[in-house]
Amino acid sequence: MKICVYGAGAIGGHLASRFHRGGAEVSIVARGPHLAAIRANGLTVHAVDGEHNVHLQATDNPAELGPQDAVIVTVKAPALPQIAAGIGPLLGRDTAVAFVMNGIPWWYCDSLPGPLNGRTLPRIDPDDVLRKALGPGRAIGGVVYSASAVIEPGVIEVEQANSRVFLGEPDGTMSDRVVALADLLKKGGITGVATPDIRTELWNKLIGNLAGGSLAVLTGCAPQTVYTEAAGVKVSLAAMAEAAAIAQALGANPSTDNEARIKSQGSMAHKPSILQDLEAGRPMEIDGMFDAPLALARMAGVETPVLDMLVALAKLRSESAGLYKR
Repeated sequence: MKICVYGAGAIGGHLASRFHRGGAEVSIVARGPHLAAIRANGLTVHAVDGEHNVHLQATDNPAELGPQDAVIVTVKAPALPQIAAGIGPLLGRDTAVAFVMNGIPWWYCDSLPGPLNGRTLPRIDPDDVLRKALGPGRAIGGVVYSASAVIEPGVIEVEQANSRVFLGEPDGTMSDRVVALADLLKKGGITGVATPDIRTELWNKLIGNLAGGSLAVLTGCAPQTVYTEAAGVKVSLAAMAEAAAIAQALGANPSTDNEARIKSQGSMAHKPSILQDLEAGRPMEIDGMFDAPLALARMAGVETPVLDMLVALAKLRSESAGLYKR
């Protein structure tokens, strides 16, 4: 299977190495010093199962790679318009495109049962540029748990003990392409799961990201520190309950054991990626992680007073840093 990972940073680079180890023909699209290091020395991944160094075709020009069987998009949401502009040469007639990203994806309302079917989310996909670039039927949903960081150009450290990726079709079918991608990840040494309910998996992660991510932006602290404060736990539980209510109103069925989420996150010294972006001065994933869930809440008629407050303050913090624009 010929796979291109578009955006081979911490998450993308790790997944590229796993697909390669699973037997796929893998190329990557990267940029800057990271790309230069990968070309010179290969891509090195430090993970719980050892150090893996892989040599892959790497470029900043997708036109050099040609049509793929699948493209795995792992960029941050602010870079999606660039994906729309550059992905064309990678697309053959049947190329699947899996969006393995945080937050609500641009395709969320496609094949969604109920009155919101077909609605668009302009903040995530302005002017429908992705939808127009891909056409119908290509998108696959993805959720990844793999706390990682690029510790130097060409070198990725994976902190997650059990990295796992969920992949699923927006219409809920268990397609051959989703099963094939999940199997390659399993062969590559991590957990790959093909699921008929990708939206539930999206919300299982997003519930924690909405609460923990917004509090991280506001405090500058990792969850391990935030949840030593009783007030942090209290507001987070309220925000998680509201997020679960949005998910349920849209037909998803995420876990509602928010105490378990707090317990799990409370042991994390790893800073959420959105806080890493704030500290590094990079554009922040406000729209997909914070704004889009609230847009869906309004569409579904769900009240979210705690999330409204947290998101409004997180937006102000991000705007004051010059990393977000409404």
